[in-house]
Amino acid sequence: MSELRATKWLLSNHPKISQQNIRNDFNSTKAKTIAVASGKGGVGKTSVTLKTAHLLSMMGKKVLLIDCDFNLSNTVVKLGLPIKNELWDYVNHQKTLDEIIIKNGNFHLLPACSGNLDFSDNEESIEKIIIDILTEKESSYDYIFLDCSAGVSKSVLTLSAYCDYRMVVVTPDKSSITDSYSLLKLLNKKYGINENHLVLNKISNQSQYSKLVNTLSSTVDRFLNCRLNILGGISFMFEDSDSFDQHLLNFSDNKIHSQFTKLVKKLTDEVDDTRSFSGSEELYLSIKGNDLKQEVQIQSL
Repeated sequence: MSELRATKWLLSNHPKISQQNIRNDFNSTKAKTIAVASGKGGVGKTSVTLKTAHLLSMMGKKVLLIDCDFNLSNTVVKLGLPIKNELWDYVNHQKTLDEIIIKNGNFHLLPACSGNLDFSDNEESIEKIIIDILTEKESSYDYIFLDCSAGVSKSVLTLSAYCDYRMVVVTPDKSSITDSYSLLKLLNKKYGINENHLVLNKISNQSQYSKLVNTLSSTVDRFLNCRLNILGGISFMFEDSDSFDQHLLNFSDNKIHSQFTKLVKKLTDEVDDTRSFSGSEELYLSIKGNDLKQEVQIQSL
């Protein structure tokens, strides 16, 4: 999006915008922007974002990952990097973006702060800051990922709606299912977003995977005018999340890495084809919803 359109989009009192309008404005020389969101915390969203961005960079794509949880810099924590709190220096016009972006080959990271009092005492529009960054950097990368904070805050909804694509990370946990549906509903009803990609994380077996897909897809089919593109499932075979993160970010030949490689292949097959989304059922599960007036509680797994 151009800077002028971004400004108009943010200032709009009725920010509904169709996916078709976004695609018509698409320029192949600009980065593809992907917001990674989750209805609740603890589902592995940041790890999924890091893994996806790293894999794409290894494929020769130039990737920028922006940590949008401005005062909880989990990206650098998971990568074992020092927390420098330099994002506030950029916001305060003391440093440039290039001075604070961490660069490792094709993978670039814009980290957040951690417990920064200046951010807490001077609440500025997070979405405005991020969209300004996207406008400045969209011609310099192939992909820009936004690692959004968990939940359904205004900034999460605005940034998710603004991006070209959305990856929603969900686990078999009942609250994760319910909260993910709430996220999809708000994006649909408030911003007119009718297409999202789904990553099913921490899956124990195929039966659980199928049940989770059927639960969310049937609910979206019944109550929302949306399509869900199912990217795939990631296994969970560990006692704690730290062990899972270490294995997930390991690039050796293992089951999780293989699953993730297939997931990223499905994503790139779709987003790199700007003509249509007419891929085979093997690539994604397309769910078309009905615009009904009533809702029922999402059935549990």
